[in-house]
Formats: sequence, C-alpha cells, structure tokens
Amino acid sequence: MGTLTSLDAHARGPRHTAISPAILYFGSQVSLLSTVDETGHPNLAPNSSVWWLGQTAMLGVAARSQTGRNLLANGEAVVNLPSVEGVDAVDRLALTTGRDPVSERKAAAGYRHVRDKFATAGVRPIASETVAPPRVAEFPVHLEGRVVAFHPMGGAATAADASLLAVELGITRVHVVESLRMAGHANRIDPDRWRPLIMNFQRFYGLGDETMPSRLASIDEEWYRG
Repeated sequence: MGTLTSLDAHARGPRHTAISPAILYFGSQVSLLSTVDETGHPNLAPNSSVWWLGQTAMLGVAARSQTGRNLLANGEAVVNLPSVEGVDAVDRLALTTGRDPVSERKAAAGYRHVRDKFATAGVRPIASETVAPPRVAEFPVHLEGRVVAFHPMGGAATAADASLLAVELGITRVHVVESLRMAGHANRIDPDRWRPLIMNFQRFYGLGDETMPSRLASIDEEWYRG
C-alpha cells in the first residue's frame, strides 16, 4: 500500500477521477442482428454489444427482448455489419421493438412495436446459406451463426431467469462484398477499405486513418485459424 501511495504521489500525467457512468460504450462495433421466431417471422435489431474471439461472436442481448426470445427458441442469428454508409438504416430501427405488447419500461422511453423491421429500416432480406434468419442485402458483411451456449448475466442461475444474456455464437458462414477483399488473398479483409460503424456513448462514429502499423501484423492471419 505504501508503494502505491508513493507511486501516486510521484505520478506524472493527468489526474483521474472516479465516476459511475450508466453505460460503458467506449466504442463498439454496430450490427443489426437478424433472428426468427417460432413461426419463422424475422426480426431485425440494432446491437452494439458484440466482440470476437477466433470463429466466435459473443453477443450481449436482453433476454426478454424479441431478439433474446428468438435466440432462446431457435438458436440462430445473422450478425449484419454496416459500414458508415449504413447508419441511416440502423437509426431507423432505434426506439423500435419486435415485442408486442411493448413493455412499460420501453414504452416510457419512447419505444414502439414494429413487425416488419426490414421495411422500417429500408433494407431487403436475402436468404442465408446455413441458418434460417435472413441477411441484410445492403450491408457489406454478414456473419451467419448458431448458438453454442447461453451465459446468464447478473448472477442468474439459468438463461430463463436472466435479464441479460451473453450469447456464444459459433460463426458458420461469412459473406463480404468483393470490394472489401484484400488483393492477392482469398480470405482476408482489406482494413483500408473496411469502415465499420461505431457506437460511442449513444452516438455514431466511423474510423479515422490508421494510426500506425501494429507489430501483430508481422503474424500471418492464417496463424489465428488454429
């Protein structure tokens, strides 16, 4: 403890203040998650709680949302990734829900029920190849996947008891537009061409220019395939 105090006393740099933000969206990839219910009707929902590890996407979803219910019922989804050009389609779905009736909490925040999310977003559904939920035709990247596991959050014992779920989605197929592919490589994305849409504390942003090359770039991407 004395060492930490000493380090703090001699620290050089800006002072930090302890705060308690209600959300922790310090910059997250935006997606539209497409799922289907028990009747096969599709739902499309904005999501910016997603991260990647190997061939797995980890999704954060509200268990009682239409997306959460569809994932629990059918275990399939498509993670549709927009570039910055797709921001309007994403924003048209803000404050909409596939749940009917709308919960009191969401209604009080201004949410309304929408059954045809694709029409509301102004995008077209196209068939997936390995899962039932459709893809968003206008978006440049589609990741089809099946649920590997549900991880209840907040100390809930089961997924059925949870308010929030971390969903482990094994990716079964990746589709990209030709313009994003790196020349000379069959399976690589050119990061200079890919401009993902980012959610930064309830506001939309894009990426700037590359800051500097990472030393990790000395490793061939195929090494990560395992």
